Amino acid sequence: MSENWNSADMMNVAAARELHDGDVCLVGVGPPNLAANLARHTHAPDCRLVYESGAIDAKPRRLPLSIGDDDLAATATSVVSVPEMFNYWVGAGRIDVGFLGAAQIDRFGNINTTVIGDHDNPKTRLPGAGGAPEIAANAGRVIVIVKQSLRTFVERLDFVTSVGYGPTGREREAPGAGPTLVITDHGVLEPDPETNELTMTRLHPGVTVEQARAVTGWDLKVADGIQIVPAPTETELDVLRRLRAREVIDA
Repeated sequence: MSENWNSADMMNVAAARELHDGDVCLVGVGPPNLAANLARHTHAPDCRLVYESGAIDAKPRRLPLSIGDDDLAATATSVVSVPEMFNYWVGAGRIDVGFLGAAQIDRFGNINTTVIGDHDNPKTRLPGAGGAPEIAANAGRVIVIVKQSLRTFVERLDFVTSVGYGPTGREREAPGAGPTLVITDHGVLEPDPETNELTMTRLHPGVTVEQARAVTGWDLKVADGIQIVPAPTETELDVLRRLRAREVIDA
């Protein structure tokens, strides 16, 4: 592994590369926020960033601190109400890509962001659903960004917040495509075309299949001819670090 980047850098860069010019992307906080802004400041300047707070086509000059960052409203083409956002943008299928995080995810891309442990007496109460269930159901593509660990990649969720492909992988009837990619600090997983079970199709440089399986709470399937994700470029790393430092970056 290069001394110039780490696994978190690789995860964010790999996620950013999945966005293309013209994509309408609904952005959440955390890694999705960083990855979407990285894409806009590198290879996809015409990617349209939409935030749950109602900022449409936001062009933040520095990495937003939250979906309520004032730079989003100041640079957006339009600002709408939250009900309008979910009724006429998310629900109407106007979101090409939805970026989501997860506290837990299972082999069929179902997500928990509500509680760890029993719902009525949880060990940890998480931020909750927010707009994630609607995004998971309606976005044209859903990309999940999450660090891979036994605590996160679980055999059974403690609570289902957002449905991926359902408990057996065959229940999905929502209009969106579902979780098309899960990008971790180890590699990239995609649903099997027949079963919808998440399958490791790409590894990050320096990561082995054995390492990926060791941090997965189920028997991880691996694609034949698994590929290696290209390492981050100097340009990607430079922009990534400037975003993390919240420097102003010209659009």
